[in-house]
Amino acid sequence: MTMNKTGLLHSSSYTVLVICKSGRLDALAYALWKSPRLKELHVFSEVSNYGLSTRSNSITEGNTCDVQKVLEVARKVKPDFVVFGPEEPLEAGVVNALAEIGIPSVGPTKELAYIETSKSFTRELIRKYGIAGNPQYRIFSDAHGLQPYLESLKEFVIKPDGLTGGKGVKVFGDHFKTIEEGLAYCNEIFALSGKVIIEEKLDGEEFSLQSFCDGETVVDMPPVQDHKRLLEGDAGPNTGGMGSYSCANHLLPFLPRELLRQASEINRAVAKALHSEDCAVASALRLIVGTGFKGILYGGFMITKKGLRVIEYNARFGDPECLNILSILETDFVDICEAIINGTLNKVDVRFAHKATVCKYVVPESYPNGKALSSKVVVPNVNEDRVRVFYGAVTGDSPENTYLTGSRALGFVGIGDTLSEAEQLAEAAASGTIGRVYHRRDIGTKDLVEARVQHVRNLGIVLDPDEADAYAEMPAMRHVG
Repeated sequence: MTMNKTGLLHSSSYTVLVICKSGRLDALAYALWKSPRLKELHVFSEVSNYGLSTRSNSITEGNTCDVQKVLEVARKVKPDFVVFGPEEPLEAGVVNALAEIGIPSVGPTKELAYIETSKSFTRELIRKYGIAGNPQYRIFSDAHGLQPYLESLKEFVIKPDGLTGGKGVKVFGDHFKTIEEGLAYCNEIFALSGKVIIEEKLDGEEFSLQSFCDGETVVDMPPVQDHKRLLEGDAGPNTGGMGSYSCANHLLPFLPRELLRQASEINRAVAKALHSEDCAVASALRLIVGTGFKGILYGGFMITKKGLRVIEYNARFGDPECLNILSILETDFVDICEAIINGTLNKVDVRFAHKATVCKYVVPESYPNGKALSSKVVVPNVNEDRVRVFYGAVTGDSPENTYLTGSRALGFVGIGDTLSEAEQLAEAAASGTIGRVYHRRDIGTKDLVEARVQHVRNLGIVLDPDEADAYAEMPAMRHVG
């Protein structure tokens, strides 16, 4: 371990272990692999593919939630630190276990990962510390008082308390039409997990604001909008995310700068609250004072006619949002990881290119239902300066010898001066994939983005004409501070 006597990282180069799966893993590997400070990169994943093989020194396949297996791999490769992608190993306490053998992580402890793994924890934390953004909600451990509350809301959202892989949240009007159907779903949740969160149904536009966090300092990334629906025009079932986009002026066309500032303040307030909670737990257990949330703090927000609302919090990079963000990160990612662990993020100049990005995920025709039966795809050649290809749920040893495994297969990120240019690049690459696959052609297109802008205007939100025109050339950059 290259840790000095104060317990902090201190080296000119590092051996890193990444624990993840999906295209997000390949994006993390890409960001680390291009660092001149990287000595070795090792991967522990549930899948091995061509992208990972070109960006790592070794790949170990296995269950990323298996604490003992992770420790076995860590003892073998001897990483200076570990970077986490998904939420499940955070919930399993892998960060805690690694800390016990002296290996620090870019990822929060199990207790602070509750910000994602327990929706009731998040709502109560925001309420306890007087942070803005909570919708109307109540937490139920049994059916007592449940029906009257559903009747009082009329339209509502039902959320299981724990992780559900993005498929447990159900909305009145989309997933059920009556209160009786909502009650039946609540009873299913009670039988499985014992706790249900009921929230008012909101109308608005969602966006993601991800932030690097070292326990105290919070540094925002450009906002991104994800598209979870399977089909074009935002139809069909929710998925893990079919694609996403970001803009060159580091806004979104429907997102006023003031509301982005409010979202940033909420992320900072949540980080401060988590630090306070961590210190309180440490004090109660007579431990060293807690160091707070270290990793990626990711707020999901919605613009509504009543103001900004917090939809959820995540304790890791979003997928696909990670693919957009790491494609335009200019600062050395190893520098950022080192600063997160050492608590020195305030000393790092975190920069992102003023480029637009559009990510389009190619998925099996059967997605999200069923397996792809290992059908073969051929990945097109791309200009890597303008298009990134991130390998996800696929196997194989070359672009011509790649096989689907059932989930999101390939993420194509177009990078351009305008959203239109980025979309055309991503679309050309995604359309060039040969095989039994599907992707949403409308992500990043003018019609879909303008529909978002009009939706927000219909809510009574005033938008700056320059900032709302994501397809203009860079005069909009004059607004960037």
